[in-house]
Amino acid sequence: MTQKPAAIREQTRSVVRSLLARTAIELFATKGFDNTTLDEVAAAAGVSRRTLFNYFRNKEDLALSGLDEQGELIAARLADRPADEDPWTALRAAFQVLEEIDITAQGRLEFITLLFGNDSLRAGHGEKQARWQDLFAPLIEPRLPDSDRRTLQARAITAAAITCLQAANEEWVRQGGQVDLFALYDTAAQAIRRPT
Repeated sequence: MTQKPAAIREQTRSVVRSLLARTAIELFATKGFDNTTLDEVAAAAGVSRRTLFNYFRNKEDLALSGLDEQGELIAARLADRPADEDPWTALRAAFQVLEEIDITAQGRLEFITLLFGNDSLRAGHGEKQARWQDLFAPLIEPRLPDSDRRTLQARAITAAAITCLQAANEEWVRQGGQVDLFALYDTAAQAIRRPT
């Protein structure tokens, strides 16, 4: 079965977008986000600045583009979890998709360090994670007992789980990537679920 031209174009666009983002992240990690120009990213990727703007709105969008893809991957994994699984277990299992992304531990450490070390990227990261909440909460809601507050509860659980993931990432960076990220996530989630 052959793919339709529109599907091929979209797949090609996704691959090019991913390659451009990866090139940019490598430059940002080497030179720093603020010290890297879009012209430098375009040159390193072998494209024109105009081509770069066909794929990304601005430098922040370029740096954070992977977070959209990650959110979609997590949502897809969450949708595939057993319907009777409790929300926290389902989210934890869905977050595991982050471990499957093709990036080295050093590359991940550089990216997260970059992300949390720049105010504009940190703010953009927060916006992307708010979108994650919009993606995940409707998938969590059916896992909760039926009530008139189930939507609120699903959003609260989702927001708390995302915050635990962010806290775990920050601690992982602080420890130089030398500990298991999901062990840190579990510690953070346990603190919320059963405060000491």
